[in-house]
Amino acid sequence: MHMIVGLGNPGRQYEESKHNTGFRVVDELAKRWNVTLWQDKMDALVAQTTVNGEKIILVKPQTYMNESGRAVGPLMRWYKIDQPDVYVAYDDMDLAVGRLRIRKNGSDGGHNGIKSLFANGCTDFTRFRVGIGRPLPHHDVVDHVLTPFPEELREAYQQGIEDAATAIEGCLSLGVDKGMNRYNPKKKK
Repeated sequence: MHMIVGLGNPGRQYEESKHNTGFRVVDELAKRWNVTLWQDKMDALVAQTTVNGEKIILVKPQTYMNESGRAVGPLMRWYKIDQPDVYVAYDDMDLAVGRLRIRKNGSDGGHNGIKSLFANGCTDFTRFRVGIGRPLPHHDVVDHVLTPFPEELREAYQQGIEDAATAIEGCLSLGVDKGMNRYNPKKKK
């Protein structure tokens, strides 16, 4: 069994924000897998499906980004899911728009949603980071993550969402190590 978590903020005012990248990745997977039945459970929207014979739990915390762990930690324990079987999709300012990076572990990288997961007992999970780029000089980070992309960047961003969903599907079927080799961008020589 795997739990796939998308980090974001609940509410219509945040739907198009860059910070809702994780929600968008989970929504893309739900679309691909024809998942339409969501329920409120432990401060999250939760859906269950079966992919290639394996039970998958989709999770979108409804606690706001900075408190995501309040939903993820208890759900992980409720479903008795091992930490390495928790996949977390989220936005990353240190990556170019739409760029994907998969890692099995690491630091919080200054991301408050990841800090909250750590604080709630979920530290050894697989990360699917989708680039949203840095704010322009002299622009506020909070404004950057809580606003939508300008039109000229939306295609690259959408490609990143789709790439992350494809990478998650690949890691589910191949395993994370082989998935990282296949879906992480190759370094230029």
